[in-house]
Amino acid sequence: MRSVTYSMGVSLDGYIVGPDGGFAWTEPDEEIFRSWIDRTREVGVHLLGRRLYETMLYWETADQDPSLDDSKLEWAALWTRLPKVVFSTTLSAVEGNARLASGGLAEEIERLRAEPGEGDIAIGGATLAAEAAALGLIDEFRTLVHPVLVGGGIPYFPRHERRVDLELVETRTFGSQVVYLRHRVTRQAHSRNAAASHDPPDSLSGARGQDRRRTRNGT
Repeated sequence: MRSVTYSMGVSLDGYIVGPDGGFAWTEPDEEIFRSWIDRTREVGVHLLGRRLYETMLYWETADQDPSLDDSKLEWAALWTRLPKVVFSTTLSAVEGNARLASGGLAEEIERLRAEPGEGDIAIGGATLAAEAAALGLIDEFRTLVHPVLVGGGIPYFPRHERRVDLELVETRTFGSQVVYLRHRVTRQAHSRNAAASHDPPDSLSGARGQDRRRTRNGT
């Protein structure tokens, strides 16, 4: 079955965009850009929200930009060929090899998983990824962790009060000190843990409730 992946650059404190809306600190060097190209080759379809779609529109015609080097032209060629599904309630049409989503996120992913085809189902954008994570649809979280603390902004990880167990399956450190981490969701382990904690003894249940109250109160 095709995997659903969520990949973005992230600050060490967990944000993809800083409090000022900037993300210049995620600008890749040649080594990192090459790794993005290699991973994009593994993608079969890309799901985007409106804002990310509009941000990426430049690459639909980037091959006409005479200032681009060979690696960026290679990336542009990959991106324009890649099928894309755009989720938006305001757009009436999209450009390039893209279509507007005809159903909800879960419905679209279910349809894409059932269709013949190869490559990952990639999700871009924190809002869309947060919805997918809430529905339990993300199979892998892939982060490029940059050595910077931005202090706030848009978080990479969705803020849901539930546990998700992860397995580290790949890591790489680049010359720029950026670290790539690939984590796979371990749903079976999570299910076993949930089953083991079902109907705990009253004393344990009460202790856990006290722990949760202390955590929320900051004690």
